[in-house]
Amino acid sequence: MGCTIEGEAAKAIIQPSFTFRSLNPLSIYTDRLKDALMSIDAPVKVIPEAREITTKPRLSDQVFRIIVTIGGMASLVILGLIALFLSIKGGHILLEEKFGFITGSAWEVITDESGTISQSKFGIGAMLIGTTLSAVIAILVGVPISVLSALYLTFYANGRVKTFLISVIDLMAAFPSLLFGFWGFFVFMSSAEYWAKLINKYLGFIPIFDVPTPIFERSPFIAGLVLAIMIIPIVTSISREIFDQTPLDRVQAAYALGATKLAMIKAVVIPYGRGGIVGGAMLGLGRAMGETVAVYTVLNVVYQVNWQVLFGAGGNVASLILLKFGEAGPYEVDALMAAGLILFLLTLMVNAIADVLINRFGGKGK
Repeated sequence: MGCTIEGEAAKAIIQPSFTFRSLNPLSIYTDRLKDALMSIDAPVKVIPEAREITTKPRLSDQVFRIIVTIGGMASLVILGLIALFLSIKGGHILLEEKFGFITGSAWEVITDESGTISQSKFGIGAMLIGTTLSAVIAILVGVPISVLSALYLTFYANGRVKTFLISVIDLMAAFPSLLFGFWGFFVFMSSAEYWAKLINKYLGFIPIFDVPTPIFERSPFIAGLVLAIMIIPIVTSISREIFDQTPLDRVQAAYALGATKLAMIKAVVIPYGRGGIVGGAMLGLGRAMGETVAVYTVLNVVYQVNWQVLFGAGGNVASLILLKFGEAGPYEVDALMAAGLILFLLTLMVNAIADVLINRFGGKGK
């Protein structure tokens, strides 16, 4: 009886262990595999030494930064010295004439028998109007032609034709303004006069295209067209450089969606290059406003306010300075320096407006 109880107990003790292992043979194999892997020596990991992170630039970077800083500061210093010189020379004229120097249209210096100035009156209002009219005409005519030329050179012209046209445009940008003036006076003026007569014939009911007398030679219209020819190379070069930087993935994405080349240009290139177009236009406007010799060659300098762009009378501030500087006395030279200061400030204002427009409308497209 006792043996039977002990045997039954032993079976009860052994049976669970035997049953567990027989039901889970995979766990036994897994345990043995872990023991075998643990017995193998693991490779020793080599930890590299920590690198020292520093923000100190290299010597070449430091030298380049110094050179660029000196160049930028030199430009600001030169610009400030020019403004200071013009202010010292022409400031007292502005204080004497006050706001009439900008709004007036008379430029008179009366001297007595001894050569002493007895009476003087200076005003550049008429010249400012002529400057504005000529520059606006140049922008309205030159910028669309420049943008279309840049688009053609970037997306349509190929091979030797593109290389030749780019070389010609870059060469035109380096032409002296005197050549443009002579070309405008001897070659272009007759054709431009014919166009002015046509505009007056069909659009003369608009006050700005009306003329008091049929005098169409050497008008702000002709001067503006000559200035447009002068600024086309500059605006074209800037616009072309901007169009060349259009992201290729956007261009290919537009083509992948089935867009034509024209649709791609309208949807991708123009929005991306909008800021460059505005910047180039403002740069061309600055040159048009400050141009001297070419405008003096093709425009009558008349001291009267003229809003009719087709009428042969007008002038600009730069041509006024050129005309009067050779025969002016010391006091009149100061007045010319004051006119130069106004033109200098006007150019700075145009550049400031250009920055605002670029920041406002110079998005990079969608």
